[in-house]
Amino acid sequence: MIEIEHLSKTYDGRTVVDDVSMRIADGELVVVVGTSGSGKTTLLRMINRLVEPSAGKVSIDGVDCRAIAPHLLRRQIGYAIQGHGLFPHRTVSQNIATVPGLLGWDKAKISARVDELLSLFQLDPAEFRDRYPGQLSGGQQQRIGVARALAAAPKLLLMDEPFGALDPIIRARAQLDLRDIQRRLGTTIVLVTHDMNEAILLGDRIAVMDQARLLQYDTPRKIVVSPATAFVGELLGSGERPFRLLALQPVRDFVEPGMAEGQPIDANSSLRDALEEALWSGRKAVPVRDASGALLGRVTLETAIRQAAPQR
Repeated sequence: MIEIEHLSKTYDGRTVVDDVSMRIADGELVVVVGTSGSGKTTLLRMINRLVEPSAGKVSIDGVDCRAIAPHLLRRQIGYAIQGHGLFPHRTVSQNIATVPGLLGWDKAKISARVDELLSLFQLDPAEFRDRYPGQLSGGQQQRIGVARALAAAPKLLLMDEPFGALDPIIRARAQLDLRDIQRRLGTTIVLVTHDMNEAILLGDRIAVMDQARLLQYDTPRKIVVSPATAFVGELLGSGERPFRLLALQPVRDFVEPGMAEGQPIDANSSLRDALEEALWSGRKAVPVRDASGALLGRVTLETAIRQAAPQR
């Protein structure tokens, strides 16, 4: 869907994005990760022309973005930022309705879309529709910010450090909510972060940037197993690589027959979750359940430890 071809940006002789090329398929969630000043946010903003490229081009569904007026292009692309960016003087409903209103949707259609999105984000429309941002918690504000970005049903959503201002517990919940909603809606997402844990958790593919250049663009597993450069390895953390591998492997693939004591974990949990549960409880096996709560079997501590060894 998105083709980024030899994209560069220079400010006063200083290159902040240097000859980046990548393709993003429909329905993918791609995470751009790197340290501060690596060029990741500038790359994101060149997709919707908040920043104009110095060289190269971006195409969406085969159409060069330069052929579309910037304001019209941005109405086709959702955009969510750190700290939500909600209008404080407008209600939740009015905030979500911003882009549909600009597109000329009628009131009934806008109202239905607002209620649909509030329900999708597990916020009761009757309770939250007429609240103002200042009456919401930080996590609720962030949900509304993402709902606003999705209001006009864009095929593409850009997200710039969307969870950076949230505390760790709310952030973890927001990440899981985003992944679930993205899967249900099929929205293509490009998300910028400095957090490799977040990139591995969310990304179908990860683009690692440093000093304006794209160093590696691949699946989380391939990046963890085979980092392309020493810098990519440093971002991963050499001592953490085995645990990152475990986080990529769902428990359901390693369930074996048998019983185990203790609180069951969900089959969609990762082997890392199983390992942590076993170590904290002092057990050699953890029971596994499906979505309905039925016990499927168990996963053993031995299996988790064995899978932690990188396999090339």
